[in-house]
Amino acid sequence: MPEHGLGRSLVEAYVYIDLVAYDGAPGASGGATVAQDDEGLRVRLGDVEVLVPYEDESAARETGVTFGTGLSELLDPGQWVLIATTYASRALEEGLFYAVGPADPARFDSVATGWRFAADAVAEALKFFPPGAAELPPDVFWSGLGRAVREDEPERLTRAKLENDLAFYRQSLDDFQRLHARP
Repeated sequence: MPEHGLGRSLVEAYVYIDLVAYDGAPGASGGATVAQDDEGLRVRLGDVEVLVPYEDESAARETGVTFGTGLSELLDPGQWVLIATTYASRALEEGLFYAVGPADPARFDSVATGWRFAADAVAEALKFFPPGAAELPPDVFWSGLGRAVREDEPERLTRAKLENDLAFYRQSLDDFQRLHARP
């Protein structure tokens, strides 16, 4: 993908910057700047820029879709699967600390957000499936990282596996919220 991309939400722009521009460095996008112009919001960090049109950010907020409506032009399904796994791993780890420590509203929110973002990232990968297809076509993987996942672990990218992951992440969020009322 080019160094200038088109995002569907600010969250997607920040995730893209963290994953692609800064090799998955957590929080790298915290140093990004956001500028407004006639076209939308421009998120910049170093030589990477993502334009998020106002209409797209508004649609994401109105519908409650974390990463935006429609199909991502920034991240391919292999990258979305890796993003989901990262958020789920963080949520699981944070959840263990939350369970043994004193009630902390910030940690509660972090765990809940992790599970929600993991589920939302899997939902993004599922958007790339043609109707009724059990597997993703090769041409939807444009990034080196996405193609590597497809080549090395194709079983992670089937519709059945992703639907199972989505159900697991959503159930994990529900279970966490049920077991641990927010302080």
